[in-house]
Amino acid sequence: MQDVFVIGLALFPAANAVRELRLEEMAWRTVRAALDSSRVTRSQVDSLTIGACDELDGRPISSMLMSAPSGGYLTDEIKVTDSGASALAFAHARFLAEETDLGLVVSWCKSSKTDVEKVMRLRGDPFYTRPLDLGAIAADAMFAQAMQSEFGLTTGEVNERVAAAYLRASRNPRGMCHAAIPAREVGESSYDAVPVRTAQRAPLTDGACALVLASSGFLRRNPQCKALARLAGVAWNTDSYRIDSNRLHALSAARAAWSDALGRAGLRNANDFDVIELEAPTGWHEAAFVRAFGIERADTVSPSGGAFAQNPIFCNGLVNAAEAVLQVAGQAGPVQLLRVRRAAAHGCHGLAQQGHVVAVFETPGVAA
Repeated sequence: MQDVFVIGLALFPAANAVRELRLEEMAWRTVRAALDSSRVTRSQVDSLTIGACDELDGRPISSMLMSAPSGGYLTDEIKVTDSGASALAFAHARFLAEETDLGLVVSWCKSSKTDVEKVMRLRGDPFYTRPLDLGAIAADAMFAQAMQSEFGLTTGEVNERVAAAYLRASRNPRGMCHAAIPAREVGESSYDAVPVRTAQRAPLTDGACALVLASSGFLRRNPQCKALARLAGVAWNTDSYRIDSNRLHALSAARAAWSDALGRAGLRNANDFDVIELEAPTGWHEAAFVRAFGIERADTVSPSGGAFAQNPIFCNGLVNAAEAVLQVAGQAGPVQLLRVRRAAAHGCHGLAQQGHVVAVFETPGVAA
């Protein structure tokens, strides 16, 4: 089984709304920058894995227009519609199957282009939940209520976590550099849906991300290319479509994806990581995932600021992967932590976070 490495990446500059560029241009610029950072040409790429959502893109079968500017011209291309993190998992599987030696993973989202809440309402079951007009806001509130009961979460802790996330995000040059806000101000914001307040939710942004993956064989044949990080393990799990009490309380898919990823990487628990980039769209989610994954060291959690740095909702998981790679490579800039050898990137998708993906990155040459 061949090893898989990240040899380059790029993040499109985060923005509240990208008005001056078409989606195709955003993707092209991001992929171009990723290829340049990898010291490879597009003609060398033999696979493209896209993570994109037709509804959020505002066009059916969006890959027909997006494949070529994403590097897919005359290249084997596959599209994944769950999330950017899911695209990374699928691309990794293609390497393990020895179908590819040099691959692109690309995801994007213009959250400003459509009504995200309306799109999320379409994710519900058409006979039971959709008539209730259940969208992401209500589903997140149901999740938060369940976590209050399951873990005894308090609004005070959630507000403190949001304030800390904004502080970390304010130092991340790849994010929006939102101003840090005090926990008191977070707790005084209006309710979106009880118990979730407006300021407890990460504001949506536009963005794109691209990673260049290479096999160990490709690196041997191309010594000018250098590995930023080894992709030591990837796992994913999808929970029940039914949003019932058991699904909300148990966090079965999140726990399974986390445990499986650690097992594939030969690791024991969260203490084996120096950085853990969580996809937490609200402070409630961060508090819940920290407990579900057994994270004891607060300093390892999302040094990038996570979704509070930038929140292009569909590709957040791939953005987290890029931030994890930068930490392992020692290239994370002002948010870089000391002596990072291993990092985890988490992504989730669906109503009340039905699906989860966890990827493990490590410094090339580090033994498990």
